[in-house]
Amino acid sequence: MFLFLKHLSRTVHEEQLIENEYNRLASPFKTIPNGDRRRIGEPRHENDDGREACVSFSVWRKSLLTDCNGFTVIDSRGDIVYRVDSYGGRPREVVLMDRAGKSVLTLRRLKKLLARLDDWLVYEGEAGDDDGPSYKPGKRPRKKPICCVRRRVGVLRAASGAIAYVCRATPAKAREYVIEGSYANRSCKVLEASSRDVVAEIKRKEASLGGGSFGTEVFVLVVRPGFDCSFAMALVLLLDQMFS
Repeated sequence: MFLFLKHLSRTVHEEQLIENEYNRLASPFKTIPNGDRRRIGEPRHENDDGREACVSFSVWRKSLLTDCNGFTVIDSRGDIVYRVDSYGGRPREVVLMDRAGKSVLTLRRLKKLLARLDDWLVYEGEAGDDDGPSYKPGKRPRKKPICCVRRRVGVLRAASGAIAYVCRATPAKAREYVIEGSYANRSCKVLEASSRDVVAEIKRKEASLGGGSFGTEVFVLVVRPGFDCSFAMALVLLLDQMFS
C-alpha cells in the first residue's frame, strides 16, 4: 500500500508539473503565420561566433480538443505554432496543422500489398484523395509525396543505433536522413545521411522549478539552422506512431 501511494503521489506531481508548464508557456495563445517559417519558434539570431542559432520547441503530447489524441507544440515565447488532433489508436493519416488549423504536412501510411505497417509518405499541405480504380471526377487529385519515412527492422538495428530512415519519394529511394536513438526515452537525433550532421534532436524536458523532468508527455524538439521546423515536427509524429 505504501508503494502504491508513493507511486500515485509521484504521478500526481508529474501531472501538476506538466499543467503548470503548459499554462506558463501557452498564455496568452497567439497565432504564428504558417507562411513565415523563419518566425516559427524563437526568432533566429546569431551566436557569439556569428552562426545562426537553433530553434527550440516544447512538445506536449496532448490535443487541445476534448476526447481527442494529439500534440500541442509551443515555442519559447509561449506561442502555439503546431497542433495535431487525431482519433483512434493507429490512424492511417495524421495531419500536422498550424495554430489556426491549416494543414502544413499530411502523413499517410503507405498502402501497398508488400508495404510494411510503418512505411509512411509525407505530403505538403493536404494530400488529396486516393487515386486508383475508385477515383471519380470531382475528387481532389492526390499530390506527389515529398519523402518516405520507414521504420528500421531487423536484428542489426540495436547495433547500428538507427531506428528509422527518411528516403526520397523517387524510385531510387535514396536515404537522405537517419534517425537514431530511443523515442521511448525521448532521446533521438536526426542526422543527414551523407555528412552525419545533426539537423534536429528530441530531448527530455527538465522542470524549471523543483527539479526533475516531465517524463515522456512533455519534451523538447531542437531544430538546427537550415532544417525545416515543420518537417522536424512531422518526424516526431511518425516516431510516435512507430514506437508508442
